[in-house]
Amino acid sequence: MSIQIDEDYRPREDEPFMNDRQREYFRLKLLRWKDDILKEARETLQHLQDENQNHPDLADRASSETDRSIELRARDRQRKLIAKIDAALLRIEDGSYGYCEDTGEPISLKRLEARPIATLSVEAQERHERRERVYRDD
Repeated sequence: MSIQIDEDYRPREDEPFMNDRQREYFRLKLLRWKDDILKEARETLQHLQDENQNHPDLADRASSETDRSIELRARDRQRKLIAKIDAALLRIEDGSYGYCEDTGEPISLKRLEARPIATLSVEAQERHERRERVYRDD
């Protein structure tokens, strides 16, 4: 089933939560985000291959290696982000997208708009972070 949504459509609080239009909106948003990340990854890979030259100067070589290391760490973070995007797409398919994993309550549209891969409501996320901080301080 394919739902058509206007380019300027934004989910609103006065609509039924996670109706077909909202699910399609977030599905498209997630797919565009994933495509952007993959495009950047391809460009980085090309850049790293082009940059794979011998630098006669030790300082240039060290600088190049540092840049490469930073790029690879960024790509690793993005690889993890793609896994989260894929998980969100699966939640859209199974109908659990937009609902807090802890409480089962709807996650606010504002939060989903800002962080479409969110799995916790703001309140549950804050509780989670407080617990993390307590354990980290031990």
